[in-house]
Amino acid sequence: MKILVLIGNVPDTTTKIKFNADNTAFDASGVQWIINPWDELALTRAMELKEAHAGKIDSIVVANVGRAITEGTLRKALAVGADEAIRIDADPLDAFYVARQLAEVAKDYELVLAGIEAADYNGAAVGGMLAELLDRKSVSAVSGIDIDNDALKISREIDGGSQTLKMDLPLLAVVQKGIAKEPRIPAMRGIMMARKKPLNVIAPVEAEALTAYNSFELPAPKAACKMIDEEQAAEVIRLLHEEAKVL
Repeated sequence: MKILVLIGNVPDTTTKIKFNADNTAFDASGVQWIINPWDELALTRAMELKEAHAGKIDSIVVANVGRAITEGTLRKALAVGADEAIRIDADPLDAFYVARQLAEVAKDYELVLAGIEAADYNGAAVGGMLAELLDRKSVSAVSGIDIDNDALKISREIDGGSQTLKMDLPLLAVVQKGIAKEPRIPAMRGIMMARKKPLNVIAPVEAEALTAYNSFELPAPKAACKMIDEEQAAEVIRLLHEEAKVL
């Protein structure tokens, strides 16, 4: 079995978000990039499966759509333990465009793992679109995955409880929190080995983005905090009613 893990390149969660002068594009200057957290958990689970089922998983490959700036993120995935990385040399214009590019790579893999959403745009669309483009079975909101002979045992959270499925390959699994406990931290040996692992850059296929961003806007600054004496319950109620308008 070969596993493909989709890797998003996103700003660190502590990044101070900025836009260009006319608010039409994200300003990437000074940004520290990381593996999308949900994708990082997917990679961790793939590594756990490879270790737990020796001989059943031939390789774990990571892939993304992005320019050279994303290679640091892919190298980190290699340092964690992925065997190979693929970078599709194109700007990730929108979810459909990304899915279309990844489809050319993903068709050669029996199991594809994708994080449920990206931490930057939170679109939660690439996984589902990719499954449709591949004409492949998919399961969303996966919180557990294991190998059961020649099939997969899938766990997922549903309204009012949980669900366990037995799925045949090939499969695309869209994973969420719970798929792995903690992401792995690359050891020094892994970092050194990552330098020698293949990182293949391939050209994009012809595809058209279906959406575009006209402008961006930062959230309004939070209002100043008002401190009310604990004895003034009536004033608290008045403010909640007249200013916060939550009563």
